[in-house]
Amino acid sequence: MKFFLSTLLILSCAIESKIFNSQAIVHPEIGANGMVVTQHYLATDVGHAILQKGGNAYDASIAVAFALAVVLPRAGNIGGGGFMLMHDGVTNKNYSIDYREIAPAKATKDMYLNTDGSVDRKRSTQGALAIGVPGTVYGMWEVHQKFGSLPWKELIKPAIDLASNGFKVSPFMADALNGRYKKLGQFKNFKKIFYAEYPVIMNSRLVQPELARTLKIIATKGVAGFYEGEIATLIADYMKKNNGLITKSDLANYRPVWREPIQGSYRDFQILTMPPPSSGGIHIIQMLNILEHYDLVSMGHNSPRYAALLTEVMKYAYADRSKYLGDPDFFDVPVNQLISKAYAKNIHQLITLDKITPSADILPGNALPHESLDTTHFSVADKDGNVVSNTYTLNSGFGSGVVINGTGVLMNNEMDDFVSSPGVPNQFGLVGGEANKIEPFKRPLSSMTPTIVFHDSKPIIATGSPGGSRIITAVLQFLLNTLDFKMEISDATVVPRIHHQWKPDVLMLEKGFDIQHIESIKGFNQKVYISGPGTSLESLEIKNNLFYGFGDTRRPDSKAKGL
Repeated sequence: MKFFLSTLLILSCAIESKIFNSQAIVHPEIGANGMVVTQHYLATDVGHAILQKGGNAYDASIAVAFALAVVLPRAGNIGGGGFMLMHDGVTNKNYSIDYREIAPAKATKDMYLNTDGSVDRKRSTQGALAIGVPGTVYGMWEVHQKFGSLPWKELIKPAIDLASNGFKVSPFMADALNGRYKKLGQFKNFKKIFYAEYPVIMNSRLVQPELARTLKIIATKGVAGFYEGEIATLIADYMKKNNGLITKSDLANYRPVWREPIQGSYRDFQILTMPPPSSGGIHIIQMLNILEHYDLVSMGHNSPRYAALLTEVMKYAYADRSKYLGDPDFFDVPVNQLISKAYAKNIHQLITLDKITPSADILPGNALPHESLDTTHFSVADKDGNVVSNTYTLNSGFGSGVVINGTGVLMNNEMDDFVSSPGVPNQFGLVGGEANKIEPFKRPLSSMTPTIVFHDSKPIIATGSPGGSRIITAVLQFLLNTLDFKMEISDATVVPRIHHQWKPDVLMLEKGFDIQHIESIKGFNQKVYISGPGTSLESLEIKNNLFYGFGDTRRPDSKAKGL
């Protein structure tokens, strides 16, 4: 019997090391030749189909991005922008493209201020004045020009079909629309498309013929189909009639920027992430550098002591974010200093494990954030070693609420990511300064954090998340869960997360922490707020010569699909 059990254990371990982790509570999807993970099952199916017909990870990513613009209108977009991080398996080189929105030429630093100097938050979040010049179409075009293998038209066709033929509204999407009726129902074009019947019923069919027509123009004419010609005229005309600032010249002059990714190391791993105007990349490296000084495993995952340590580290990072981060084309961001091991060691020496440092002792504080759930991430990998980690957004849910006449294009409210007034928090409670003030042609600071992890110079993990200010800390904890605590990516995703952003001085704990646990954390003299889910990691892992993927269950429409 003893021999039988020993043999069984050996066989079990052998099987586990090849395919799956039998100790995992939640299991990922597995593929032999590639993986697609997105926040919507239909977009995942689109990316999977592109890989299946011989397209590469870049092709699949472009197809996913356009499909999400149809099936996930709260965040997927062609009227917004974002960041794509890439590892090219053919050349073994890394790339990142910034296709973030930019401020129009007529934008001014005080455009959202009332006469008394206060910020009019409605003007910066709703309507035409809140819209930055979109970058998604140009970003996807540039990636296709550099890396695409299938024809451009072929990659947009699935999105056209979904818009033309319609798709069933999921329960999650129905809830998202119904919960925003008061805010978004005031916009005539939005109401016509998304509230043709109210309340929105799950499994009802959403057809978007105007968006399908716009996508056909982009498919035929490429980038010129959006930034010039009929679509550009319709956007500029809408802006002029509705007190917006974007002109045909703003659209014609838009260009994405290829940037050098930020690289760091954590224990035996190499971390590749997004440079400014993403703040996430710098602060992921910064926080990992500090945490490298600690034996996290001995503390215990999510223990009160562990949570207290992460809280301290997060405060220092977000305090730096408020002062040093902005568009590097307009502000000299001290990247090398912020991600240096020496700088992290200095912060480490300020942290005491038996007490919490009040945010006021690091820098000043403000009210509880109104956290956005909206932005979306997808991760894609193919059999040739290409890996894509992409995060893009309309900013808050369904963006500005503006749908441009005759186009079906839902526009962003990205101008709120600038600092309307130094020291005044934006809609996510994030505080900023001069580095992120509004200026013409400038890109707003972002929390989006697409990230790829390497071991022995080979990509092993791609991840990222929506969630406003909580994106950075969600990605951080996922990396700690996988790299330090050796969790399967599925378990690393579903465990409860914490968040502290320096201001306000409140630790946000996701539901899942028990009362005794919370009381222990409060024992460190830290205010605690219990929050609902605010992030959604869409991640993949490459190990055992297989691809593992998991879509965060915090978003019920998420899906991973292996090839």
